[in-house]
Amino acid sequence: MDKVLFAIIPFVLCIACNRSKLTPIEPDVITEFTLNDTDDPAIWVNPSDPTKSIIFGTDKETNGAIYAFDLDGKIIADKSIKNIKRPNNVDVEYGFKLNDSTTTDILAFTEREKQQIRVFSIPEMKPLDNGGFPVFEDEEILVNRLPMGIGLYRSKKDATVYAIVGRKMGPEKGYLYQYALMADSTGVKSNLVRKFGSFSQQKEIEAIAIDDEKGFVYYSDEGVCIKKYYAEPDRGDTEISCFGGDYFSEDIEGIAIASYEDGHGYLIVSNQQKGEFNIFSRTENSFIKAINLTTLETDGCEVVTVPLNDQFPNGLFVAMNDEKNFYFYDLARLELE
Repeated sequence: MDKVLFAIIPFVLCIACNRSKLTPIEPDVITEFTLNDTDDPAIWVNPSDPTKSIIFGTDKETNGAIYAFDLDGKIIADKSIKNIKRPNNVDVEYGFKLNDSTTTDILAFTEREKQQIRVFSIPEMKPLDNGGFPVFEDEEILVNRLPMGIGLYRSKKDATVYAIVGRKMGPEKGYLYQYALMADSTGVKSNLVRKFGSFSQQKEIEAIAIDDEKGFVYYSDEGVCIKKYYAEPDRGDTEISCFGGDYFSEDIEGIAIASYEDGHGYLIVSNQQKGEFNIFSRTENSFIKAINLTTLETDGCEVVTVPLNDQFPNGLFVAMNDEKNFYFYDLARLELE
């Protein structure tokens, strides 16, 4: 037998043995394909008509894009943003204040090859950033200026909207930068307010998720654990906890926070190489269970807990699939409650 074949067989068997043995849960909807390489989704719930909500997803390459999908998984061409230089992660936030009488919902994403973040209004999809806000400007090493993860946080204290941004590589301390997004008569500006967050330097940090209601930011130190900090800058930079690492095969990836009005909820975290998602308590951060949603090599995921339409009456969970698409699930399929 050919030596190359001998080399390939153990590799294939290794992948097969690492795949989930849990009962598979098939998606309700599989989106249309993107051009390059899907990575991270975000969900915008239309406050006027939830049936017209939009799922945004990054397509990660030099000729990249932010694709907009309807609830049937069809691409919405006039809401998609094209010609983006390697977009990585994406998030949405509600009620960004443009002036004393006007607010808008916003979409923010990292544009890695331009070392910046972009901010657009939703649903108009108009740029609010005059071409982009540079990040990690004080770093001399290029790889330390390449943004990857992003999470948006709206302060309950004063309604300030912040972008918390991670990068491809960085120092052991101050790995995340937090920027305040502020509008005045001249437009929207981005101001650095703090650097925080530890990094093991084992792999990288990409996934960032923020619990607006409870005021926490979570991120995946991929080879170690899920780390938890306060999202409010004046609460300090001390790490609250580092948890969950023992439940992952290799990389800890996307984090989605399922929040409910009574304060309880769940963290849904991609166990990438295992092909599973680990579920943790939102309040105690204790492990609950693992599920198999049949996705391949999932990077990003997102969830909302409000009903959207007849197909998603219990909320929506979205996961990136490594076949240039995203999988949609009615939230009840995950059997969280």
